[in-house]
Amino acid sequence: MVHFDLLLALTAFGIGIVVGLTGMGGGALMTPVLVLLFGIHPLAAVSSDLVASAVMKPVGSLVHLRRGTVSTPLVRWLCLGSVPSAFAGVLLARAFGDGDDVQHVIQVALGIALLTAATGLAVRGYLGLGRRAREASAASDGQGGQAGPDDAPVRVRRVATVLVGAVGGVVVGMTSVGSGSLIIIALMGLYPALSANRLVGTDLVQAVPLVMSAALGHLFFGDFQLDVTTALLVGSVPGVWVGARLSSRAPGGVIRPALAFVLLASALKLLGVSTPVTGLALAGVLVVTPLLWMVARRRHGLPAVAERPAVLGRPGRLRVGADAGQD
Repeated sequence: MVHFDLLLALTAFGIGIVVGLTGMGGGALMTPVLVLLFGIHPLAAVSSDLVASAVMKPVGSLVHLRRGTVSTPLVRWLCLGSVPSAFAGVLLARAFGDGDDVQHVIQVALGIALLTAATGLAVRGYLGLGRRAREASAASDGQGGQAGPDDAPVRVRRVATVLVGAVGGVVVGMTSVGSGSLIIIALMGLYPALSANRLVGTDLVQAVPLVMSAALGHLFFGDFQLDVTTALLVGSVPGVWVGARLSSRAPGGVIRPALAFVLLASALKLLGVSTPVTGLALAGVLVVTPLLWMVARRRHGLPAVAERPAVLGRPGRLRVGADAGQD
């Protein structure tokens, strides 16, 4: 008989919304929550989260496919590297041993992956800042502020894209982190002209076969727990659908910094950092980050503090998510 955990399902619903809004945060939030808050062993948390994600990811992907915010050539080349390497990542994790040995390895690997994901979010924000500065400069010169239509063709950098998929696949197979956080950062660096909506849509679609491959490996060689996965699915599937529907109006400038903060806190605890030191580190981040962000904005020719647009004209013309709200 499967034991159903209502609190876990509600938690999964909230995390599912974040995944639909931003295209990231599934494994990066769910797995540490399972380990730190619900006391589930790291390998079981990774296994159950990946199996749940294999069902959850297609829900958000369908929304983006219908909207046409997906670059299918990028999806194909990413999957060429990620699908086999995700399965291999499970075998690599198991190669470290059984019992407490593999649990420790997975926990440390998860902590490192979360630190990398938090750093990647900061990099993503900085790259997005540069993009907005260029668009604002082009608009002031009368050249228009848009990089092009969402269905504009993308020149695929094949070798680099396959390598990104391969590295991301190994990380996902070992930790369940990376399908929606690390890979999307790499895509921003490789394809700076891609719009925010296409980045999220492409990343969500490529994550479907990636996560399915990793989930299959964990079903065979991991520590899959049906009761945990059931609760995750009940909460996360409707959550990611709601988040995907709201993605065009979401204040990304609030969600992503908060997500990075949570990832940093989780990483420090998984790596065994004491609570006082973690608290001091997080307090320092809260004080220093806004100051650094204001300096970065000024260096790109933008005002130190983002100005929120007033509600003018027809309600349908107000842009809040991918455009105005990402600062």
